[in-house]
Amino acid sequence: MKISTKGRYALRMMIEFGLNQGKCTKISQVAVRQGISDKYLEQIVTPLLKAGYVRSVRGAQGGYMLTKAPEDYTVGMILRQTEGSLSPVPCLDDEANQCERAGYCAALTVWKLLKKAIDQTVDSVTLADLIAEQRSRPDKNLM
Repeated sequence: MKISTKGRYALRMMIEFGLNQGKCTKISQVAVRQGISDKYLEQIVTPLLKAGYVRSVRGAQGGYMLTKAPEDYTVGMILRQTEGSLSPVPCLDDEANQCERAGYCAALTVWKLLKKAIDQTVDSVTLADLIAEQRSRPDKNLM
């Protein structure tokens, strides 16, 4: 399983919004700081808006901001909103396994273990954790 640029950039954008908690952040600011096309970021922010993870503010001082505290978001929430399922194989995408081989597929054991590990990892790391990590690193724009 690979996380697409959509998921990776969504996470980076949410970190930027969290770094500016309580203030609006323009997509153009995120684009410059992250080296990402602002047109692509506009596409990525749409599912985050629909999910209620961010809100937009119009006007000269407008932009986007988080709707909740950074500790209320997990990496899993953000990735699932932008990527969809994080399952390593399609047969684990739904609650009930629809695969006709599920009853006798020995490999399913490995896929379930991998899915569990992925879910535990992405659901245990919060946006607040990543913001703290980002703050501990040098700012490339200040170098």
